[in-house]
Amino acid sequence: MSESRPTVRFGTRASALAMTQTGAAADELAGLGDFDVELVKVKTQGDVYKGSLTQIGGTGVFVTALRDALLRGDCDIAVHSLKDLPTEAAEDLDIAAIPPRVDFRDALCAKDNLTLARLEPEAKVGTGSPRRAAQILAARPDLEVVDIRGNVETRLGRVAPGDLDAVVLAAAGLQRLGKQDAVTEYLDPSVMLPAPAQGALALECRSGDNHSGAPLAKALAAYDDDTTRLTVTAERSLLSRLEAGCTAPIGALGRLDDGRLSLEAVVCSPDGSAIIRQSADTGDASVIGATALGVLLAEKLLDAGAAGLTPLAE
Repeated sequence: MSESRPTVRFGTRASALAMTQTGAAADELAGLGDFDVELVKVKTQGDVYKGSLTQIGGTGVFVTALRDALLRGDCDIAVHSLKDLPTEAAEDLDIAAIPPRVDFRDALCAKDNLTLARLEPEAKVGTGSPRRAAQILAARPDLEVVDIRGNVETRLGRVAPGDLDAVVLAAAGLQRLGKQDAVTEYLDPSVMLPAPAQGALALECRSGDNHSGAPLAKALAAYDDDTTRLTVTAERSLLSRLEAGCTAPIGALGRLDDGRLSLEAVVCSPDGSAIIRQSADTGDASVIGATALGVLLAEKLLDAGAAGLTPLAE
């Protein structure tokens, strides 16, 4: 009689999107580590409070309860959307795996198959993200941006015959839920830079569990993607140096091409009337090099007056 396989418990928010992306990550890891999986639903502050993210704190509202559950031992792995994680390291926890990033772009879902350029003046566009709102208004100052909350289905339901002409959502979430048919335009980074680490997941475990010889640790190491880790490290390093949270009107996108790491970033005034866009690159394609690149570009943005557009570190 064979021994039963161990079970690894994955902590997740209970939303359809979180369950889908956690389930996919759990299945991948189970295949790498030869264990069974269990999903543990955790209710976070961001799920309980339905006000604007900027009003309820923004940074960490989807994260703290998951981390608490992990530290209590209620689960073995916490799966986060990496863009929601605060940039400062959590005590006694490790980001043990950052799997390959999926689509980093933002997506417009509009009535009548319209694009951003073809929306009528004064059309109402819904988003809960100050970053998206600012870049929408920078491209189309004649539009009206409406602050919205809710899951993907709720937001899509606000578009005609609802009360909005369009909403902007993360392409990755729509694709993970099989809702890509709702997309009428994938917004090019030249128009809308994504949130730092958008489209990437982070799998956190307790530091004491991340031993290189343990089967779970081996599976996590195999699931980690070097390119994704480098690019999001650069993006999050920039955000950390600016001392800005995940709700700040800041976009950033790192790329790794032929061993060279590049980073582009934008800081906007909340109403999109002023915008500073800068880029930098490095031949040091290491975590240390990526971190330094983020700091370098943040300094360039500050030197260009970014702190005058939105509250940032000096």
